[in-house]
Amino acid sequence: MNVKEMEQAFRDYVRTILHYQETVALIDWDLHTGAPKKGRSQRAEVLGTMAEKAFEMMTSPRMKEFLDALSDPGVEIQLTPVTRKTLAYYKKEYERNHKIPADRYREFTVVTSKAGQVWEEAKEKDEFSLFQPYLQQVVDFQKEFLQYWGYKQHPYDTLLDHYEPDMTVEILDRVFGELREDLVRLLNEIQESPHKPRTDFIFQKFDKHGQEAFHYVVLKAMGYDFEAGRLDETIHPFATDLNPWDVRITTKYDEYDFRTSVFGTIHEGGHALYEQNISPNLAGTPLHKGTSMGIHESQSLFWENIVARNRHFWTYFYPHLKQYSPQQFEGVSPDEFYLGINVVQPSLIRIEADELTYALHVMVRYEIEKGLITDEIRVGDLPGIWNDLMNEYLGVRPPTDREGVLQDVHWSAGDFGYFPSYALGYIYSAQLKYAMDKDLPNFNDLLSEGDLHPIRRWLTDNVHQYGRLKKPAEILMDTTGEEINSFYLVDYLKKKYREVYKL
Repeated sequence: MNVKEMEQAFRDYVRTILHYQETVALIDWDLHTGAPKKGRSQRAEVLGTMAEKAFEMMTSPRMKEFLDALSDPGVEIQLTPVTRKTLAYYKKEYERNHKIPADRYREFTVVTSKAGQVWEEAKEKDEFSLFQPYLQQVVDFQKEFLQYWGYKQHPYDTLLDHYEPDMTVEILDRVFGELREDLVRLLNEIQESPHKPRTDFIFQKFDKHGQEAFHYVVLKAMGYDFEAGRLDETIHPFATDLNPWDVRITTKYDEYDFRTSVFGTIHEGGHALYEQNISPNLAGTPLHKGTSMGIHESQSLFWENIVARNRHFWTYFYPHLKQYSPQQFEGVSPDEFYLGINVVQPSLIRIEADELTYALHVMVRYEIEKGLITDEIRVGDLPGIWNDLMNEYLGVRPPTDREGVLQDVHWSAGDFGYFPSYALGYIYSAQLKYAMDKDLPNFNDLLSEGDLHPIRRWLTDNVHQYGRLKKPAEILMDTTGEEINSFYLVDYLKKKYREVYKL
């Protein structure tokens, strides 16, 4: 077999892995959006089988043969750049996972699938005790897998690397520590201000069908391709990319607080735009994915906050929104609307948090995850620890587990190391906006006109198109000329909220 034939055989093998993974993603989407309750347990078993097949292929002797043969210097130099990056990706995955028995990985997949179903029930009934044994299994799996994966400085570093390559506890402790100090200082200034935006209009009934209709208006303006995606309702919003031509998003409706679905949909739309605009040359490879969850969150938070919470955005879209609930917004001026949706108030729910306090929610979860992995925190103690940290960081104490430790779906899925991505993405988004301003000095004018395509094109040119061809740090350095720097986020928040609250 010559090099070209070997390369093609490898690409074909990879394509089969991706087909299994797409099946897993589709089953998971169905579990969250419409699978009958009685069929979910069986569906979880099927999902486990498909995930096991993909895992076996990624860690098989055949994969090892490909990795060894194609890594030969004389061979690797003849490969296309895309194949070389694909090879590097699977090398890392192989080294990380080949020691894990396939049956254990399958069991982990089944446990997390069932845990997701139990989490929904526990949240609905407000009973952490229902979820606790499943969460304990998930945490135990994380610790078991860490014995296979290993770590250098801190065990949590390995989990971070799954979602944000090369990120470490040392970096996060420093960056989050600096950011928390600045956020709390600004929050204290705001709470002392006598100027409080009007918010009564927010909590009037806004029919969910009207909200959905508005979502289509905004998503289309953003450039979301509905011929390659769809919008559905779930208990917790998410985006899933089945393949380059099928990127789906979901949202959660609250008829007495439209902000939940409006900003949640725009957030997930930002994720979807990333996946829909990766270079088609990377299709059929694992490179046709966002490079990291931090960069992914930078896209969703860019659209949700920097775009959709901007005064100029609503110059164009507020009249559209009013069409779907005219009585609610009667007598509410554009300025009152803008100030109202940007009110700062420490809250219980992360996905409903304001811009300023959002990162503090993430830091609570970060500290808990580190503690669980190092055995400093026990699963059974989580409700109390969660409430104590929320009180320490945000000055609020959840009255129920539904509003506390049960509010997020991520732990049921085994996504430990994921939460820091939200705060990292927020920091990245502000850095990207600073760089964008040099190329699009008319940013606010574009928003006022409802012309969002130049913004989407800039993000595609600088971030989206590369998929996993570039690491997060490379995208940040190439686009902004700097490593991660929380200054730009703090500067953005200070300028905005000192104006909102007349500080």
